[in-house]
This record gives sequence, C-alpha cells and structure tokens, in this order.
Amino acid sequence: MFQHNMFDSHSFLLDMTRKTPENELDLIRDDEFETKSGTDIMEGASGDDQDPNKRPKKKQYHRHTQHQIQELESFFKECPHPDDKQRKDLGKRLGLEPLQVKFWFQNKRTQMKSQHERHENTQLRNENDKLRAENIRYKEALTTATCPNCGGPAAVGEMSFDEQHLRIENARLREEIDRISGIAAKYVGKPMLNYPQLPSLGGNNIGHELGEMFTTTTTTGGELLRLISGPSDADKPIVIELAVAAMEELIRLAQTGEPLWINSDNNDVLLNEEEYARTFPRGIGPKSLALKSEASRESAVVIINYVNLVEILMDVNQWTNFFTGIVSKATILEVLSTGVAGNYNGALQVMTAEFQVPSPLVPTRENYFVRYCKQHGDGTWAVVDVSLENLRSTSVSRCRRRPSGCVIQELPNGYSKVTWIEHVEVDDRAVNNIYRPLVDSGLAFGAKRWVATLERQCERLASVMASNIPTGDVITSPEGRKSMLKLAERMVMSFCAGVGASTAHTWTTLSGSGADDVRVMTRKSIDDPGRPPGIVLSAATSFWMPVPTKRVFDFIRDENSRNEWDILSNGGLVQEMAHIANGRDSGNSVSLLRVNSGNSSQNNMLILQESCLDTTGSYVIYAPVDIAAMNVVLSGGDPDYVALLPSGFAILPDGSSNAENSNAAGGSLLTVAFQILVDSVPTAKLSLGSVATVNSLIKCTVERIKASITCENA
Repeated sequence: MFQHNMFDSHSFLLDMTRKTPENELDLIRDDEFETKSGTDIMEGASGDDQDPNKRPKKKQYHRHTQHQIQELESFFKECPHPDDKQRKDLGKRLGLEPLQVKFWFQNKRTQMKSQHERHENTQLRNENDKLRAENIRYKEALTTATCPNCGGPAAVGEMSFDEQHLRIENARLREEIDRISGIAAKYVGKPMLNYPQLPSLGGNNIGHELGEMFTTTTTTGGELLRLISGPSDADKPIVIELAVAAMEELIRLAQTGEPLWINSDNNDVLLNEEEYARTFPRGIGPKSLALKSEASRESAVVIINYVNLVEILMDVNQWTNFFTGIVSKATILEVLSTGVAGNYNGALQVMTAEFQVPSPLVPTRENYFVRYCKQHGDGTWAVVDVSLENLRSTSVSRCRRRPSGCVIQELPNGYSKVTWIEHVEVDDRAVNNIYRPLVDSGLAFGAKRWVATLERQCERLASVMASNIPTGDVITSPEGRKSMLKLAERMVMSFCAGVGASTAHTWTTLSGSGADDVRVMTRKSIDDPGRPPGIVLSAATSFWMPVPTKRVFDFIRDENSRNEWDILSNGGLVQEMAHIANGRDSGNSVSLLRVNSGNSSQNNMLILQESCLDTTGSYVIYAPVDIAAMNVVLSGGDPDYVALLPSGFAILPDGSSNAENSNAAGGSLLTVAFQILVDSVPTAKLSLGSVATVNSLIKCTVERIKASITCENA
C-alpha cells in the first residue's frame, strides 16, 4: 500500500504538468495587445468583406501610445474587470473606443494567467523531480530492508505502516534538527543546514550505519580521552541528529511505565531490553557482545530551583564539583550552540568525562558524548547525554552512553522534581570481585547514586546559603560559616580526586595478595596555594567488613572513638570545637576538632572534618589545619590559601539485596586513603622508607578499625 500510494502521487504530479502545454501558452504574442480601430470593426461587417471569391484584405492594427498603455496598466492594477461605464469613461479619456478598451483588458488578463501557469508549471516540475529522486531512494531502501525483530528480509506490505509512521516522525525531528543547526551555525560561523542526506531513523537506521564503524582496535584506559578532539565539520550534522533523537528517547524513558519498565522485587524498576529494542530501533548502533547493558531510573524532589540546576548541569566546572564523588574529570571539547534567549535552551556541548567509584579497585568509565539541553514547556527542562564514540573509527571504548540524563520539573517554593535516567553499555570485567555486587546493583554508577548525590549536595548548598543559624552551631558568623564550608568543600574534592582509579593517576601495588593490597602514588605539588609544596604520597586500600554501613560511619565520625583508630592522635582525647550542620541527617556536618595530646607540637594543630551520608554511601574526610590559618577562616577570610592534605574513608554498601537499608545486616566496602607530605622539596626523590612508613600506617589503621568495630558489633 505504501509503494502504491507513493507512485500514485508521482503520477498525479506528472498529469498536472501536462494540463497546460507550453505550446498553448506560447500562443500569446505581443500583437494580442494591439486592438482594432472603430473603422476596422465596422468594415469587418460589410458585404464586400464576406464575398468568398474576393481576396480578404489585410487587417490593419493600431498600436497604442505609451501614454495610453501606462494609463491602462495603472487602471488594471486597481480594477482588472471594468464594467461598461468604466470602459466608456476610460476610452473617452484616452481617445479609444470602448470595444478597444475591452479587448485590451481581455488580452491583459490572458497574459497574467499565462505567466502564472508558467510559474506553477516550473514549481510542479521541480517538485516532481524531487519526488522522483525520493522514489528511487525508497526503492533502493526497500530492496535491502531487514526486519528489526528477526533480521531477515522484510516484505514491503509489512512495512507500509511503520515506514509511513517513521516518515511523519522524521519530518518532525528534521524540523527540530534544522532549528538547532541554525543556532549552531551562528556559533560555528558556517552554515550547517546543507548537510548530506542521513540514513533513515527506521529499519536500516543511523545507529546501524554507525555500528558498522566498530573495529577490533582497543584503546588503553585514559588514552581515549587524551586523544579525542572535537567533531569534524562532516560529523557535526550527525552529532546534532543524534542529540535530537536522544532527547526524544530520554523524554519517553522518563514518562513511560510498563512494559518498557518493569517493577522488581526490591521496588526498583528494570528496563525491558526487548521492549526497548522495539521502541527505539535507532540510536548509537547495536550493542557489542563484549559490553553489558545497565539501565536504571530514579525520581526525587530536591531543594533547588530548576534554573540553577540546569546551569550546574551545563557548566562543566560546576557539574564536576557538584558531583565530585562520581565525576573525576570532565572537559568540553567544543560548544556547537550556546542556546537562545539568554539561557541554555538548545545548548549543545561535545564533551569527555570520566566517572568513578571511590576505590582504586573499580576502573573508571570514560565517555565521549554530546550534551543537549532543551526546554519542554514552562518550567520543564531536560538535559541528555549520548555517546559519540562510534564516530571514532580507530578505537572502541569500554563504555558507551546511550541516551542518559534528567528531566527537571519546576515545583513551588524553589523545589524541583527530577527524573534521572542512566543507560550505559560497559565492559566491567576488570572490576574487583568484592565490588562486583555493588556495581551490578546500580548503586555504583546508576541513577540512584546520581539522585542521592544530587539530594545531598542540594542540602549542602542550601545550608551554605541559609541566613538562619541552626541551634547548636558554635560558629554564628555567616561569613565564618561560608568560609569554613568552602574550605571543607575543597577538602572533599581533593580527597575524591585522589582515592579513585582515575586515569590521571598511576597506582602502584605495595604488598598483599588480594583486595587488601595497599596502592600508592606520588604527586608533586608546585605553586599550589591550597596544597603544601613538595612530594605528596597517597596511599589507599579497600576491603569488606561484615558490618552495616551506618554502623561503620557512626564509629569513624564520632570524636569519642577516634583515639581507637587514629594513630596520629597518639591516644589523646579528641574534642569538637565547632560544628556546622549541613543536612537533614545528623551525620551530615562539618566539624573542627582539637586533639589533646601530650605532644606539644600537636596541640597547635586542629582537624577539619566533614562527614556526609546518603542512601548509596557515606564519607568521613579530615585534614590537619593550622590554628592561625583557621582563625582567619572563621573570621570570614579567604579559605583558598589554607594548605590541606586530606585523608579519610569512603564507606559503600556491599551490593547485597538489602544494601539500601544502611542499618540492615549487610556488609560494608571500606576504602581508607591517606595523603602525607614526605618531602618539602618538589625535586627530591621518594625514599623507600617513606613508602614503608605510609604502608605500615595504613595497615595499622585498618587493623584497628576492624578490631574495634567487630568487637563492638559483637
């Protein structure tokens, strides 16, 4: 039926072009606008002229004067169909017979009609040529069409409805692509609308075309992000089309329930892979057999204005800092569009990013993707990412990001409802066995972790901006509170940057035979006012404990139990000098601690500590700070010049079925990380004694924590 209708439309247009032959239109000549005089007309009725044996006289024509033609043209523009009275008055004024005036208007109307038909014929011919070319293209596509379900050849009759539906959808998407291309052209500086014909989004779609670009060449970790540059001019139209299609997919994934999403036994929603493949046949190509699919969806109401949240997501620095526990590094390679109307509506950014878990035992996930922001009605926005690795024919990433992101809906009183989608395909074979259940549960990289981090950071941001000081806080100065919270924020970011398996660092295993191995790395600190100058030695180890995460978190953050595990306190009592609550949970706070030790040098030191907790994990991060420097901070001074070397703990659930309940009888995955200045000279070489010292320090801390918590838990 589809092919029959398409060919009928072509026949109809061909018939239309034959209705007014060119030879008929060419019959009108200039002499058609020459009229007979009154004498010629009278002679035409005489008997002599009608004698068949007499040779007819040659007709005489009288051309109008230039003045007469101008007056007739002017009157024609006002009234192309004059009546008898108007013709008589016009003829009297111009010295013409009324019949001459009548003939002139008839011929003029015929001329205008002929010109209009010529123009219409030209348009019909052009349209016919376009449809003929489209017909040829569809014929070729139909001969090679495959069934999306079985992969075999598809019958033309079976595809008619789908093809017609996809053509309607493609027309709508094409309109949006053209709009985005126009915006992007203003930024890029060259037109992007005249892009080559892209493959259809149905059947043999763009995803399958891109999927064929895969090769068997692999790229080592970190090398992918270092080598990738922005898209070429030829790839930019494909990038725009992928972004528009990804936005459509994200909206449907966020709003659709069953059968696309299926409820699981633990109240989570799981993506129905078969239904997904039927619903979204286009995209970034078929899944590689070496990759595993991970998909999750999570919703929450957060205390942040939707405008501020969109800005955080579209500003790469704010995004990295806001999700510092998940995003280890990110870079914008090229901005294809900055958006319109002074906001991020229509913004397109080509980016690279690395996602992490706070442990050196879980490899990071690197992605090369485009981020697209769009406003959907008043107060509703969406930000979507989709991988562009398929555009790079020389490498295959270990992780591909199918349309992922969030839909943001405005709520009253500065709140927003967020629906987050995470859908990736990843090779996770390098994940350590003790972390595999956590990764499989989605609590490591899934939507639940993104939303939990978002909720936690929104609470923290609200506490910074709060004008009313909660009861119980020792620091009552608004400037002092903001400076101390800013210093603690930098401490947390520094800790998260040095505890994961980011490709920016090179970890070296010191000892052990399993997951308890201590891994170390060194970094040189030069001209960094926020870090002591010299060689910084970082050490980290991860291990499992048969204790719930909440129990581990409460034990480590409690200043009364600190002397049981903190070797540097030398058994002295720890006293909390200041406290700032920055969340609804009592465990979310920033504290200033003093160690009362017999060592006089330690009495001049304070400990800045932040503890934070959400449904997917918790942190206890601390750093020794100088008393004089902290006095400046508490007075509202600039905290950026306070040198910090943070250490601390990342506490994650072990991924068991009841892992979300932090008080349940599940286990914990604990990562301990230290940073120590081993030499104040940046050019000095690291000694084996320093490495042995930090190795002994971290192992002793681990043994103390295991002994204390296990004994207390028993």
